[in-house]
Amino acid sequence: MKKYVSEFLGTCVLVLFGCGTAAITGGIDGTLGILGIALAFGLSIVAMAYVIGGISGCHINPAVSLAMLMNGKMTCKEFCGYVCSQVLGALAGSGILYFIISQSTKLSITANGLGANGYGDASYVGISLLGALIVEIILTFVFIYTILGVTSDDSKSSVAGIVIGLTLTFVHIIGIPLTGTSVNPARSLAPALFLCGTTALKQVWVFIVGPFIGSALAATVFKKLNRD
Repeated sequence: MKKYVSEFLGTCVLVLFGCGTAAITGGIDGTLGILGIALAFGLSIVAMAYVIGGISGCHINPAVSLAMLMNGKMTCKEFCGYVCSQVLGALAGSGILYFIISQSTKLSITANGLGANGYGDASYVGISLLGALIVEIILTFVFIYTILGVTSDDSKSSVAGIVIGLTLTFVHIIGIPLTGTSVNPARSLAPALFLCGTTALKQVWVFIVGPFIGSALAATVFKKLNRD
């Protein structure tokens, strides 16, 4: 249960501070811009890695948990528990963000959103559905492959959180203008559910399927190249 609570809290923090920074500061054209938003996501991972990493491994992402499952690092039962905790944590983070924005006289859910992902008109550069899917697969592959590499060697454990956080930052730098960067199904699903009836909810399947495909590919390649 400690692992599941940790995953809940970690995912809540990631969504609240990552998506919150994007929504509250005005997105790409806002105060912080792409780099600021990317750092918010990356630093959230760094902070949580050193707080809950020793308890749950700090997955806070169903795509990470899938890769760990495929690499024999967790059971199917644990995987289900992790994913449920992550989705609930993401919903809590989006709920808190929704409440904060609703209490402001200068912010609105309609104008600021909740940091949801999107393609087509919902993308800053107008990327297509296929383009968005491929982007999410590639970005997730790089992110998960890095995680598998840095966590497979105990000698790197002291810097693992920093490496993973920086990797999440750099995939966000290129991904934010393309899709808003998901690489995390829970992070994408929660804001979309709070924006029920909008384009975000209609498009969210891309940001669930893409990261899972990218994760599965990363786990498969890692086993072939790094273990065989």
